[in-house]
Amino acid sequence: MTPNVTQLQPVSQATDQLLQQAIAHHQSGRLQEAGVLYQTILQHQPSHPEANHNLGVIAIQAQQPAAGLPYFMAALDADPTCGQYWLNYIDALFQAGQQEDARAVLALARQQGLQGEEVDALAAHLNGNAPVAVQRDLAPWDGEESHPVSLAGPLPGNTPGHQEMDVIVALFGEGRYAEVATLAQRLTVHYPLHEFGWKILGVALKLLGRGQDALEPMRKAAMLLPTDVESHYNLGVTLQELGRMEEAEASYLRVLQIDPVYADAYLNLGVTLRTLGRLDEAEERLRQALQIRPDYAEAHGNLGTMLQERGCLDEAEASFRKALQLTPDHAVLHDNLGVTLYRLGRLEEAEGSFRQALRINPDNARTHNDLGVTLQELGRLDEADAHFQMALLINPDDARTHDNRGNLLCYLGRQNEAAASYRRALEITPDDAGMHANLGRCFRNLRHWKDAESHFRKSLEINPDDLETHNNLGLTLQDLGLLDKAEACFRDILQIKPNSVGVIGNLGLVLQSLGRLDEAEACFRQALQIKPEQASLYSNLLYFLLLSATMDVKSVFSEHARFGEQFESALSLDWPEHTHTRDPERCLQIGLVSPDFNNHAVATFIEPVLEHLSSYPQLSLHAYYNSVINDKVTHRLRGHFAHWYPVTGLSDAELAEKIRADGIDILIDLTGHTARNRLLTFARKPAPVQASWMGYPGTTGLKSMDYFLADRFFLPPGQFDGQFTERIVYLPAGAPFLPSKDAPPVNGLPALSNGYLTFGSFSRPNKLSPAVISLWAELLRALPDSRMLLGGMPEEGNYDALIKWFEMEGIGCERLIFHARCGMENYLNLHQQVDYCLDTFPYNGGTTTLHALWMGVPTLTLAGDTAAGRSGASILGHAGLESFIARDAADFLNKGLSWAGNLAALSDIRSGLRERFTKSAMGQPVLVATGVERALRMMWQRWCAGLPAESFEVPLQAVNSTVSEVDS
Repeated sequence: MTPNVTQLQPVSQATDQLLQQAIAHHQSGRLQEAGVLYQTILQHQPSHPEANHNLGVIAIQAQQPAAGLPYFMAALDADPTCGQYWLNYIDALFQAGQQEDARAVLALARQQGLQGEEVDALAAHLNGNAPVAVQRDLAPWDGEESHPVSLAGPLPGNTPGHQEMDVIVALFGEGRYAEVATLAQRLTVHYPLHEFGWKILGVALKLLGRGQDALEPMRKAAMLLPTDVESHYNLGVTLQELGRMEEAEASYLRVLQIDPVYADAYLNLGVTLRTLGRLDEAEERLRQALQIRPDYAEAHGNLGTMLQERGCLDEAEASFRKALQLTPDHAVLHDNLGVTLYRLGRLEEAEGSFRQALRINPDNARTHNDLGVTLQELGRLDEADAHFQMALLINPDDARTHDNRGNLLCYLGRQNEAAASYRRALEITPDDAGMHANLGRCFRNLRHWKDAESHFRKSLEINPDDLETHNNLGLTLQDLGLLDKAEACFRDILQIKPNSVGVIGNLGLVLQSLGRLDEAEACFRQALQIKPEQASLYSNLLYFLLLSATMDVKSVFSEHARFGEQFESALSLDWPEHTHTRDPERCLQIGLVSPDFNNHAVATFIEPVLEHLSSYPQLSLHAYYNSVINDKVTHRLRGHFAHWYPVTGLSDAELAEKIRADGIDILIDLTGHTARNRLLTFARKPAPVQASWMGYPGTTGLKSMDYFLADRFFLPPGQFDGQFTERIVYLPAGAPFLPSKDAPPVNGLPALSNGYLTFGSFSRPNKLSPAVISLWAELLRALPDSRMLLGGMPEEGNYDALIKWFEMEGIGCERLIFHARCGMENYLNLHQQVDYCLDTFPYNGGTTTLHALWMGVPTLTLAGDTAAGRSGASILGHAGLESFIARDAADFLNKGLSWAGNLAALSDIRSGLRERFTKSAMGQPVLVATGVERALRMMWQRWCAGLPAESFEVPLQAVNSTVSEVDS
């Protein structure tokens, strides 16, 4: 809208002439000349209403409406009855972008009687209901007052008395803000156009904690005092605290227009811009505050916070330290410095900062949480948990602390407690993607696959771009046996991040389980090509080669040896000089390293040995547990060790250093190249003697690994030396087996009542392949009435690939019986439906073969030419079942048909297998444990004598003699 120039009322002759000239220039468009004359009038009469008003009009015409606001306010102060002043002031506010203020002033003016068509038109425009504003032409000056709009009645008095204001000021000084608010409210009723009442009312309400109520009085104060810094600053602070950041920004900018060196306004503007995500501008404003006040501690602190968020950690540290020089007892600054030091990896210094913050403010939940996180990183886990719990005692509804404590409990293997912490965090913040992902990982550790899947999917609904959670979802789908979905999940990730070696490796494992071995091998090799320095990728390839038989024996060994050359050669240059006391008969410190001290097949073999070894006075057992799973089995195993160390948080180098510090004499690997191995710790040779046992059916490829523990059935002496970098130690049995106490009794041979033979397999799906199915199918084709039971299948999986492989061999799905993974009791009961099992190759079954033997079910195995293909031969050899060990595929078929035709003999074997087992070395844990103890002593004696490692066999006679002494 184009404002009118106000016509003047008669005043002094000189002023009258100047005003006439000014208006004439103004109406002729000579704005500069008019402005000079208006300013001349104001030099003599600063409150002259017409001159002030018309200078405001010039500002609007010059498209600088904000510059005109002080002049319009001065005009209204001088003559609040002039409707035109109100209209032009409101229009200037609108054009200056202060729409809320414009509406507020219009409402105030209407309360005082402002009315007319132009008022209604302006109101419609302000409310967005009119396309254009009211237009006005300039009228020539004729010496008469011109009020195109009117006020319906007289306004109340303009100014409250000094006594009224003094009383309120005194009460304010005494902190009696409620009384101040009451009296100030009355002033705003009686003197609505006077700034004092509105200004002090707004401040009082804010100090009473009523920020929302304070907002309107503060707006009116700022409107009535357009050049008052305090009013606009107070309004900005209130808007900022209410979260209305864009409006707060406008208020602070108005402050800086009035006072360009107002440091507090630069500070708050910087903080506001930071909240709005405009970090470059925020930094600039904070630095401007510091240019004005270099010793402004709060500005240094806020600049540090913003620099920390931008990742400029060194600069952030400098800012926090400068702030602390100025205010050394500021707890928040110490905490923020601690966070910066933590992110810089300077954990001990971070701890010091957090403790200093807590010295100043011991009840700060955030600082307790931050200190807990730092202590966890430092490995001081009990202290960390104490601070997490203290934080939650202070603030039980802090979701982040519940989440962090969940991470700690998960790390400690206390998965059920961790799940409870994550659940509590999600009760408080149900839409936090990271917390859902953490709970999903916890459920995966607990093997609650469906719950894990649910939370991973919920996390991805909230944050669909989190590739790590996509990967964890893929792993969970793989756990569930949903291999096609798992493959799709991993391939989706690789579309976005094609060089993610972990995902490529995971895809390889899925393809391997799907029987697409060429594609799987290509994945493992691709991952290695991208990141050849990552040892775990090489281990994945080596384990795959044992399973897939895509290479000959020599090539498989060469690949293992290359692993040692690549990863051990450089480390061997720094092997320590072991200074252990060379006493061949002293008590030995024995370390065992494994991620499988839980409900895992390895525990089935190691537990009965540990039960006996733990009682030997000349051995002290140390467990280095590389997993976060902490189940009932973990609890039992822990009781057999003199020392128990969770080591998932230690690097290979740190673990090696710890093992050296613990004075371990003989270090035993129970993992080989399987998941979560610590072979790069062994490659650093932290102990004088090192051995690999039971976790992996093959060589580690490391020269630092001195021995491999086996038995003569598993690795017939002289036949496998060329496949190991280690020397082979022959025990009475490679490992004992502890049958389940809940095993059902052995039943009669099912074929005798069924009239047909039922074969069985309980091997993991990734051991099944088209080649395995092809050999089994020959037997099924030869016995057309026979059936095949396949247990241990994924809970949610489909079996299309397996069915297809059988169908390609002429075996219909009606002859196949699938059973999903289940609990131990149901799993063992399934054996009552099976006459004998068929083994996988080139990687035989192990634990499944032993369970089957205990249930009276022998396994027909094809002995291989690698250690991975000898587990079946070893187990059956110990049980005296050599007639179930085939030399080749033809012998496998012949032996299978032979037993199918001799059900009476098969029935006799079934009924006597438990007795056979308990009489074998595998069924006598004390015999194996004693053999292990003798082997360890013989290894140690060789080292004490300065002799190199050499293959040897523990004399059975010596073992039996020792066992007899123990029994007596």
